[in-house]
Amino acid sequence: MTNGWVDMKNTDMMLIMGGNPAENHPCGFKWPVEAKRTRNAKMIVVDPRFTRTASVADLFCQIRAGSDIAFLGGVIRYAIENSRIAKDYLVNYTNAAFLLKSDFKLPADTDGVFSGFDAKTQSYDKSTWNYAGTGGGGGSDATHAPSGSAPPAPRLPEKVEFDLSLQNPNCVFQLLKKHFSRYTPEMVERITGIPSEQFLKAADLFTSIRKDGDMKKAATIIYAVGWTQHTFGTQIIRTAAILQLLLGNVGRAGGGVNALRGHSNIQGATDMAGIFDNLPGYLKVPTPADTSFDSWMKRITPTPSKPGPWDSFNYYGNTPKFATSYLKALFGDAATKQNGWAFDYLPKVDRNYSWVQMWDDMYSGTVKGMLAFGMNGVAIGPDSKKNINALKKADWLVVGEIYPDETSEFWKSPGITQDEMKQIQTTVYRLPCAGFAEKDGSFTNSARWLLWKNTALPTPGDCRLDQAIVAQIFLKIRELYKKDGGKFPDPVLNLTWNYSVPSSPALAEVLKEINGKALVDLEDPTTKQQIKAGQQLPGFAWLKDDGTTSCGNWIYSGSFTEAGNQTARRDPSDPSNLGLHPGWGWSWPANRRVLYNRASCDADGKPWDPTRKQVWWSEGTQKWVGNDVPDFKTDSKPKDHMGPFIMNPEGVGRIFAPLGVFADGPLPEHYEPIESPIDNPLHPGQTHNPVVKRYKTPDDKYGTTKDGYTVVCTTYRLTELYHYWTKNNPMNVQLVPEPFVEISAEMAQEMGITGGEKVKVSSIRGEYIAKAMVTKRIKSMMIDGNKVYQIGIPIHQGYRGIKEDENNDARTLVNLLTPTVFDPNAYTPEFKGFLVKLERA
Repeated sequence: MTNGWVDMKNTDMMLIMGGNPAENHPCGFKWPVEAKRTRNAKMIVVDPRFTRTASVADLFCQIRAGSDIAFLGGVIRYAIENSRIAKDYLVNYTNAAFLLKSDFKLPADTDGVFSGFDAKTQSYDKSTWNYAGTGGGGGSDATHAPSGSAPPAPRLPEKVEFDLSLQNPNCVFQLLKKHFSRYTPEMVERITGIPSEQFLKAADLFTSIRKDGDMKKAATIIYAVGWTQHTFGTQIIRTAAILQLLLGNVGRAGGGVNALRGHSNIQGATDMAGIFDNLPGYLKVPTPADTSFDSWMKRITPTPSKPGPWDSFNYYGNTPKFATSYLKALFGDAATKQNGWAFDYLPKVDRNYSWVQMWDDMYSGTVKGMLAFGMNGVAIGPDSKKNINALKKADWLVVGEIYPDETSEFWKSPGITQDEMKQIQTTVYRLPCAGFAEKDGSFTNSARWLLWKNTALPTPGDCRLDQAIVAQIFLKIRELYKKDGGKFPDPVLNLTWNYSVPSSPALAEVLKEINGKALVDLEDPTTKQQIKAGQQLPGFAWLKDDGTTSCGNWIYSGSFTEAGNQTARRDPSDPSNLGLHPGWGWSWPANRRVLYNRASCDADGKPWDPTRKQVWWSEGTQKWVGNDVPDFKTDSKPKDHMGPFIMNPEGVGRIFAPLGVFADGPLPEHYEPIESPIDNPLHPGQTHNPVVKRYKTPDDKYGTTKDGYTVVCTTYRLTELYHYWTKNNPMNVQLVPEPFVEISAEMAQEMGITGGEKVKVSSIRGEYIAKAMVTKRIKSMMIDGNKVYQIGIPIHQGYRGIKEDENNDARTLVNLLTPTVFDPNAYTPEFKGFLVKLERA
């Protein structure tokens, strides 16, 4: 989230898409309701189903799963055509005025792809996705890093050409206008199924906050995995970000683009590099092309790229400080300037190690074993059958769980005979772990708030804490390296492990290590504040690139200071009444509650809305001050025109994303899901995201309407069940005693199906059996002139169950249905919007 849960009470307008917070985040949903109650805020809900969230909305639009970009693109077009934009914000705080290279082309000019597409490799040469300008600075901005001996990526220009009138045909704003001009209400209706008059009501209502140039109101966009789980999920979110920049809603109280995380600590997992292509704090991983620490830093450290008269803080210019301190935290005294801070100890990422790819590598025999902790890979999918077949080929599998699950019992999944079981040679180790109530530690919630929790219960029996299991495996491996040697023992032997109990590190000690400490006596040259060697750092501003500081994750620096564990604070006071609660836990970065909050003020440093003052320029102190922690260089005067988006080299928000930021385009474009009932009406010759690759194993199949798969299926979660755990709890199972498939009353009548009757849902990959729940919450839709039905299936059931659901459950997995394709940026599988057929079981 750019903002936070409590901040939602400040909004004047809400667009909720790709999420159902009333049911999936019921505690957090009180804040949107509070906005309706106290501010008369309006709520628009766009969803394939009429959900409980939709039931309290001022306006509901039923949308076809997978057509979100078309809807949002239509709203962008409407805002521009009706002059409902934040003109001053747009000019000063975004790259709308930046000019692009003359050879950049839009999909409308090139049969559905951006300039630079290579059909043979299914990839882009992104050199045309750049600003016009001079100088060779700027950093490569290559989120998708080159591997092997790839040539250096192109750079952003140091000085960017610009047109503050926004009239130049090659400026970002004019190209944005041209790009989305095709997203007319009629086109939106053809793609999404939302009648044009209903769409126009939604577009008019959402953009009404900028009617007549008003800048006081703010709107928020709220989403969840209904957006992310597509082959273009990242670009859906990008479209929302563009819309919010266009309307001047980012950095504002009650504004922003706010992701509702699907679990209590998903945010923390990504912050701490739970994804293969990042290091903690979102530092970019080294690749084989990075031959030294210096070459790695040169590739990933940006330099300013902006109009000459403007200023840019370019905070990622501090990347060497973050990286050096990280390596010092990992390897201590073994990381020296002479050896590049032990850069050679870091693994070099040479290919895709994402979720779907990992299972494909196991399927092909490359991956020989897996440690699966709190991760039910067979049930989570996609394509559970392929995952099961992959595990059959593995040498070993270690599962750490609190219950037996489908992954640890893959070898006896439905359909595998006793003779087949005997042929499976995979050795399975099942380790009893601790549940969430049996461990302490911090959760990082959707709002970026780190909140410490204490242990409620001791671990039962032989169960062990997760960190104890990992620590004991590591210590045993290190012992073997010491004894037997190895090809490259140095990273293992030199890894710092200075915990009071090495075999079970206290998580408070780990958080202190993540926060960082001074390795020598330090002094701030401006304030003269001193920190002694060994003391905790107050925050990331103290990090150095000379080896005198260590820090496990720069964005978490400040979370455990000399004053103690800041995440354990529980001061509920809120002096500003903006929902900031600065003494409740700790928020990254720097306990800042709203990101980019400099943008809550105009170019002169005065709040757009004086009744919701977040930060402001103080003439008296000649500094930025406020109720929140200013997300800015505090002594940068407004006349210096420093951009508020300090993490970008440009200093401004990116309507156009240059160079290698995204794999599939610098602007969002509607592409159909890999399995779709129609060709893409925008460009039928390029229906799908052109860089999405399909796997080619015998288990990788993709359905079409010609195969009889004409029904759009999406998956979702229920309030009463938590993923795949709670089916082991009698009380939860009694609340939802059996699985169901949600189908429209019209579809049921057409097929002669009654509520409670068993049905079989089939994709080209597998089958799912459950009872039909006939409902008016889903209706048929007209998609490009054809009637299309949608159905919805909760994800929670599996083939492991307990007495309470005996004989009520067909013991099948929903993800037997889903395809193995993923977003080329975030690598998230496409669980939403695939094709099935429905029949009586």
